[in-house]
Order: sequence, then structure tokens, then C-alpha cells
Amino acid sequence: MFPSIVYQIYKIKNQFERYLLVSILYSSDILIFNKLPNNLYIYLLDYQEHFFIMSKISLENIPDFLATVPFFSEVSKSSLKHLCVGIIEEIYRKNETIFKKNEIGDSMYVIVDGSIKVHENNYIFSTMYSGDCFGEYALIDDQARSASVSALEETKVLKINRKIFLDIMSNDSGFSLGILAVLIKRHRNIDAIQENLSNSKQELELINSKMGGLINGAMDAIIMFDKNLRIVLTNPSANKLLENKDVLQRNVLFFFDDASANLIESIVKNDDLKALNNFLPSAVRVIGSNETETLNEGTISKYGNEQTTFYTLILRNIEERLVAQEKISQLTKQTEYLEEEIKELTSSYGIIAKDLGMKNVLNLVEQVAPTDATVLITGETGTGKELVARALHEASSRNDKPLIRINCAAIPANLIESELFGHKKGAFTGAAVDRKGRFLLADKGTIFLDEIGEMPLDLQPKLLRIIQEGEFDPVGSSETIKVDVRIIAATHRDLLKHSQENKFREDLYYRLNVFPITVPPLRTRGEDICLIAQEMINEFSKKLNKPKIKLSDLDKQLLSNYYWPGNVRELQNLVERAVIVSQKGKIDWSTIIPINIGEKEVTTIPEAPQKVLTSNELVVLEKENILKALKQTRWKISGKNGAAEILQLPSTTLASKIKSLGIERPV
Repeated sequence: MFPSIVYQIYKIKNQFERYLLVSILYSSDILIFNKLPNNLYIYLLDYQEHFFIMSKISLENIPDFLATVPFFSEVSKSSLKHLCVGIIEEIYRKNETIFKKNEIGDSMYVIVDGSIKVHENNYIFSTMYSGDCFGEYALIDDQARSASVSALEETKVLKINRKIFLDIMSNDSGFSLGILAVLIKRHRNIDAIQENLSNSKQELELINSKMGGLINGAMDAIIMFDKNLRIVLTNPSANKLLENKDVLQRNVLFFFDDASANLIESIVKNDDLKALNNFLPSAVRVIGSNETETLNEGTISKYGNEQTTFYTLILRNIEERLVAQEKISQLTKQTEYLEEEIKELTSSYGIIAKDLGMKNVLNLVEQVAPTDATVLITGETGTGKELVARALHEASSRNDKPLIRINCAAIPANLIESELFGHKKGAFTGAAVDRKGRFLLADKGTIFLDEIGEMPLDLQPKLLRIIQEGEFDPVGSSETIKVDVRIIAATHRDLLKHSQENKFREDLYYRLNVFPITVPPLRTRGEDICLIAQEMINEFSKKLNKPKIKLSDLDKQLLSNYYWPGNVRELQNLVERAVIVSQKGKIDWSTIIPINIGEKEVTTIPEAPQKVLTSNELVVLEKENILKALKQTRWKISGKNGAAEILQLPSTTLASKIKSLGIERPV
């Protein structure tokens, strides 16, 4: 009987009539329902125009269950009882799709047992469980589904068809009012949610504004890129560093040199946990779009998940810091030199010059100091050549820069090249760090090469190159460094004779001898000896806390008669010793000055030469003497500090002798 009755219902064409028939049969408890098994009931479904058998949940229990569902919470059980006639029960296996995104829907679903996920591909929007419903909008429109729904486990759902839902809405006012009440409540909830969203949006915008200000206001360059090394975000500092405002989606490695690009790529590709979220192991060199290269330190960090990963590179330009450090290092070294210079200056006594020969030296200093000409100072050891070099520097336009001194005789031959020109790390055994040479320290200033005659022959071409070209290569480096240095050299040797004996380069000699200055020995300076001695006595008396001591006429005679082979340096040593041993402001110079040597010199000076000179030899001697005077005065004959004054001859007489002896000024 059951199949025939089902068939008879199926033959009814009008959907509402079929629905009414099934409802009447159900309400009247017609025989057909009583004869069915206890767990099976018939209901009508217009979907595909046929009936289905429902199991597991009895029709009597469905209204109670639906009343717990939020969507039907305002609908009466009697109205829900009418809805139950059109419900289909469906069971889905784990991971089985209930419906897909963009499908046209015509039914809503209520979960009886199990759970589902609302998703798009692998992204899960939400998870639902027993009592939840989904797909409600398909009851009132025929729009495409906005997401896919799949079972997370074996899940039983109740499926409610749109046409049956709308039929009940049209014919059951109580059902309609209940659904309307739920929708109104939902609308109010949506209003509250929208208000919260609006507040959250404002808070989010404020946070974004703060974050944007933090990123865009950062002085450090911030570059964000993806796992494919494509740039996705930069701040203004990064655009400035890269010299490009349009860098998005460009390969970040394009803006680094090979070594730096390899470093960053290895960290990203190897997922180096030690390097990530940490400082870069070494500085990186950035090459901007305008080919500007800068050295930067920085950090690299990673964030995201397995599907989406981003890296943030924060870079800080350290070029200025390195320059500053270099400047500090250079200034520190210059300060050390200046402190040494000040120390030397405070223990020296200036240049005291009443002697005409020494006055001429100072006159030459005043003439050449304003220029950058190379000066060669000659004279015996201890005559004060360094004081003359200091005077040249102080009177020059370079006096605000350091005067760098180096004694070529005091440095071993194997180290003097490094001392003068500097060296690179590893250039030779013991070269553990880079070192700047004296010439680089003297850049824009003056360098004083004392005892230049002791410089090794194999090093002299380098010095010649600096004088000619103003450039040199540090030891162990192929880099050429240019400097602007004024060179003052000094020696107690006859460099011209040395060059003739192949002990000194002749071309270097002529390059150094642009402006020669000869410092006279102390024994020829007459009154200067006692003046210098008195000045030294005053200084040492103050330093040693001794009473003032004044030289007597006898003291002055003893000092003047001594030969002074050690010149001013010897005088300084003797004066210091004399002040130390002085008693009650008195000095017994006879115990201080080596009288024997002095007497020997004093007694031998007036003696006639052992060899008697011929008239021709006297003429040659006179000619040489006049030439020396002319060279010393740079061929100035008359006037103050002229050759005539030095020779103590009338200028007219000297002019006649120059003509008669055939002396001509070299071109």
C-alpha cells in the first residue's frame, strides 16, 4: 500500500495542494503513517519533485530541536510543526562538500550532529556545530553562495527548501512574525556590530597612523620584501638610500653589491635562524639607482606563516660614522703630535738672533715661509735646524695644521717606509692593523724630515714622487693616495757631495734644495752665545726652583771662548748641569765648561795656517768666501742683511771685487 499512496501524492501537480495533503495525513494520523515502521515517516519535498524517507529523528522531536536554533527561536512550535513536513535530513562524510562557493543556493541547513567549516580553498572563515544554521540567505534570494561549506566529520543536517519556507511564510502569519522578529533582532545586533566595527576602524586607523608615522619618520631605511625577494614596502629613508621612489616589486638584491646580495640571499634561502631577527653578520654595501655606494649596518627579521612570509630589512648608513671615526682617529694622532710639539716648544727657547748670520737666516725664513716651496736646512748637529723648521711652519699659511716631525736617522731602514707612507694590514710580519703614515697625517700641513741624508737610497724615489706628484702608495697597497704637504728637510751632511759619491740621489737633492737655508754654528754667533745661555739659565732656575743667576763678565768670556762642537744642544746640557750644581746663585763655570777643549780651540784659532797660501790661492779663497756670502743672502749685495754687511765691506768695494773676480750670478 505504501508505494501506491506515495505515487498518488506525487501525481498531484500543485505544490501547495501536495503540501496540504501530506499535512492532513500527518494531522489525521492516517493509517498509512501508522503502518510505517516506527522510525520512518514520509514528507513532501518540491526539490526534484519527489519524496524521500527520513530516519533517525522523529517528526515529533524536530519542532523542539528547531526551537533551540537561533533562526527559529521566535517561531511557535505549532508553526515549526508545519515546517517539519518539508524538511530533508542529509548525512555527509568527513571532508565532503555540502555546497561550493558561487553555486546558486535554494536551501538553508541546520546542523543536527557533527561540525562543518565555512571556507574558501584552505582559508577557514568559521566553524559550526550542532544547533548552528547556515545558508539562510538562500531562503529569500537566488544569489550565488559567498563561501564553500564542508563537513569536518560525519555530519547530519536538516535541509529546508526555499519554496516550502516561502509557502509557510505566506500562509502562516505566526511563522512569518516569528521569523521577522528574529531578523529584527539580527538587524539590531548588526547595528551594534557595525558600531563596534566603526569604533574599531577608528582605532585601527589611529594605530595605522601611528605606525605609518613611526615607519615613515624613521631615519633608518626600512625595506620589506617577500620570500621571492620582491620589495613590497619601503619608507622615505629607504627610497632616499636606494635613490629611487619606484622600487615596489623589484628584486631587493639589485640594490646591493655581489657580496652583500649573496649574504642576504643566503640568509633568506637557507632560513638561517641565527641570522634572522638579528643584526646582519657584516656591513652591506648599497648601490643606489644613481650609482651612489654606501656602507650600511642593519638587521633582518622574518614574520608570517607557511603560506605567506615577509622579511624586513632595516639599514643604517655608517659612512658618516666611519668618516667621523677616521677623523677622530686622525685628530687623536694629530693631538698626540701637537702635545709633543707643545712639550718641545715649552722646553725650547726660541731663536735668539743678534748675530748678523742668524738674522739673515730669519730674513730668509720670512721670505720663503708664505710659499709652499721645499726648504733644505743645513748646518752642524745641534745648531737649531728644527727651530728654523718650526719657525717656517708658524710663519706659513699652514700654521693651523700640524707640523709632523720624523727623524730619518732614528728609525730602522726596514721600518722607515711604513713610518712615512703607512701600510695595509698583513703587508709584512707584525702588520696586524692598517696604519696611516706620517705624510697622510701631515696632509694640508707641513712635514719636517730631519737627517734626510740618512734616508735609504731605495726609498728616495718614493720621496721624489711625493715632491713631484704629491702622491704615494702605502706599503702593501695598490691604492694611490694624494696629499698636499709642504716638505722641509734638514741635514748636517753635504748632500751634494753625497750625491756625487752615489750615497744620495742627485735628482732628489735638487728637488729638496729649492730654497737652502744654512744655520751658522754657535761658535760663530758671538754675543748670541751669552744671550742664549742667560735665557736658558732663567728657564732652568725657574723649573728647578733655584735662585736667579746672572752671568758675570768672566762667565761670558768663558762661554764665548769655548768651541761648542755640540752647538746649542751642548750649551743647553751644560747650562742645565750648571743650574743643578749652583750654590747660592753662583755657578763655577770652570768646572762645567770643558776648559781644555775650549783653550785648545781658543789658542789655535789665532794661529797662522800651517800652509802658506800663494797669491792665486788667496784670490780663489776670497772668491769662494764672497760666493758663500752671496749665496747666503740670495745675491743681495747692499743694504741690511746684504753680502757687503756680512763681509763688512763697503757695497761699492764688494761690487768691484765681484766684477774683478769674474763672479756671475747663475741663471
